[in-house]
Amino acid sequence: MKTLKSLFKEQYNPDNFFLIAGPCVIEEEELVMGVAEKVKAICKRLEIPYMFKASYRKANRTSIHSFTGIGDVEGLDLLQKVGQTFNLPVTSDIHSAAEAAMAAAYVDVLQIPAFLCRQTDILVAAAETGKVVNVKKGQFVSGDAMKFAVEKIRQAGNEHILLTERGTTFGYQDLVVDYRNIPIMKGHGVPVVMDCTHSLQQPNQPGGVTGGNPQMIGTIAKAAIATGADGLFIETHPEPSKAKSDGANMLRLDLLEPLLEELVLIRQAVKGQKRPA
Repeated sequence: MKTLKSLFKEQYNPDNFFLIAGPCVIEEEELVMGVAEKVKAICKRLEIPYMFKASYRKANRTSIHSFTGIGDVEGLDLLQKVGQTFNLPVTSDIHSAAEAAMAAAYVDVLQIPAFLCRQTDILVAAAETGKVVNVKKGQFVSGDAMKFAVEKIRQAGNEHILLTERGTTFGYQDLVVDYRNIPIMKGHGVPVVMDCTHSLQQPNQPGGVTGGNPQMIGTIAKAAIATGADGLFIETHPEPSKAKSDGANMLRLDLLEPLLEELVLIRQAVKGQKRPA
């Protein structure tokens, strides 16, 4: 697909899925640079196109006391440094139409948070930057209904679109994944990503901190590849228990490589490719 080929450049590999990965939020330079370096090395060996992700600001936090970032410009500067240092595309989420142009000066892909996937002004503003726009499917929206988000971006003159499945609200404090959404959203003519970590969140906890089921990340990822996902979104951290955001559902960094090795084999089976000798 032209969007992915231009985005990943020499990393582009039509025979493999791509990976969007990094810590949930930018905490400090040492963390983001260390994660980017390690994940790039893993992905290079496994021939997986890789995009670095971290939020420069977390606007959607349960508690007023939760960490939101080190500052917008400081965070965006670090994202840009990751991209330039490791020759990687980078992405981060934006939270309003006004942020689109600012963030576009630093990142390659603008991510629209799930709660904002129906907001016309933010979709149009992101589209008008000319950057790739990755829209996360709202927990309250069907895969079929995401065609309207795609239509808004296309009407604004931008064909560079990704859609991301990240689960559906199940009661007040849990999410479930409907894998029918992967082929349904691919039917809108765009690549589809599976968010393997946020789909395991347990929101609205009484203590004000979102919970999660990180032990199920592998299950979510394997099923996504088997059902045709083009890419995977996995937030990862060396020590999730010490992370300042979403530690309850991030993958520990040292578990990423063996999981990706398994996923490459599943992808090869799905594509009907021969296993390398």
